Amino acid sequence: MAKRCEVCGKGPMSGNNVSHAHNTTRRRFLPNLKSVRALISGQVKKVRVCTRCLRSGKVAKAA
Repeated sequence: MAKRCEVCGKGPMSGNNVSHAHNTTRRRFLPNLKSVRALISGQVKKVRVCTRCLRSGKVAKAA
């Protein structure tokens, strides 16, 4: 299962863990995905959506 938002397409990003001694190792930043029942083209469908899309109103939640 892909860690990708089905609305905006946001996926994992990469960066560094930085220790106090400034040693760096690669890490992944995963998007905050929630499984939501949403209205998509008039039908209720279960989708994985990032919290930014939920908060901004890009997804209409089903009642």
